[in-house]
Amino acid sequence: MNIYKKFISNYLILSLFAAIPVFGAFPKITPPETSRVIVTYDEDVSDSARDSVLGNLNSKRIKRLSRAIRADVLDGIPEKDIFKLKSDSRVVRVEKDAIAMIQARVSAQAVDTLPWGIDKIDAELVWPLGNQGDPIRVGVIDTGISSSHPDLIANIKGGINTINSRRGWNDDNGHGSHVAGIIAALKNGSGVVGAAPSSDLYAIKVLNSSGSGYVSDIIEGIDWAIMKNLQIINMSLGTTANLASFHDAVTRANNAGIIQVAAAGNDGAGVIYPAAYPEVIAVTASDQSDNIASWSSRGPEVDFVAPGVNIFSTYSGKRYATLSGTSMAAPHVVGSLALVLNSPIGTFDENGNGKWDFSEAVAKLKVGAVDLGTVGFDNLYGWGRIDIFDSLK
Repeated sequence: MNIYKKFISNYLILSLFAAIPVFGAFPKITPPETSRVIVTYDEDVSDSARDSVLGNLNSKRIKRLSRAIRADVLDGIPEKDIFKLKSDSRVVRVEKDAIAMIQARVSAQAVDTLPWGIDKIDAELVWPLGNQGDPIRVGVIDTGISSSHPDLIANIKGGINTINSRRGWNDDNGHGSHVAGIIAALKNGSGVVGAAPSSDLYAIKVLNSSGSGYVSDIIEGIDWAIMKNLQIINMSLGTTANLASFHDAVTRANNAGIIQVAAAGNDGAGVIYPAAYPEVIAVTASDQSDNIASWSSRGPEVDFVAPGVNIFSTYSGKRYATLSGTSMAAPHVVGSLALVLNSPIGTFDENGNGKWDFSEAVAKLKVGAVDLGTVGFDNLYGWGRIDIFDSLK
């Protein structure tokens, strides 16, 4: 089905991500310890009351999360002060901020203009039917998106940097741009093409140039997506830490009608967070032969499998690169969901509200999913490998 055969002359072999080798299996990565904490208050605690609770600790405050959560992020406070905060009746909890990391690795195999993953899920068969994902709004919670890439810039409609509000959302790593390209690289006759090439992209930069970042910054990114009325968010990142504040943010997004998709993880063990939360679609990674990648995480939280080995897509600047990981699998599902949300809901409208909700969209994906592994649901492939054309037939 690959009708876009054309070799990309400026293919880039990468040597980034020092924590992840360019060969062999993914290592089991333990995120570094952090001295940052998230202090969550009762909903009725005012800003001035929060200042009163912190007192001298206000000087340790990194940011104030106020869009949809009453919380402050502090750094470098002594244990005795943490105990004091926990004892205050106005404080709901004090959690150690966690580090989340991208879920990708570098590989070295060039492919054609229509990447094999997009071909595998049959997205290109949907486009002639008049559905390329326009005007579905998709947030990419990641390292940012390249602001100069010819395959991306026309689809980028806005963004935010939650790490440093004074800086922009441009991608200084490449990972976020790679994810964005899988979702919505333009169908413009050059470069690569994404699964939903006319959908709107929003760059939500929560990870730094090394591909890691604090969960508190991700929480702020999720709340920004809610405020902007986005419809889908992709989180090709994760942590082994289960923070209540993180789950609360995911729940808020779910209640706001945002469909959330995340990478299952790359250590071959259990599904990481946020993919492990029931409000999030967890995605494992498969190769061109529909075999699950040996390094892909697995477990009962898995919903679907999608292409994630040797995926060619856009990268930082105006470049292209091939990466592998559940980071690459998740955006194949996100692009597919953009096509679902841009189609009539019909008989899948369980609650009669006339729009696609989380469970309805998942049910639509299940209809066309290719059952792999054990018959029916299993912990490796979930409900199967995405085939969006069959889902939308």
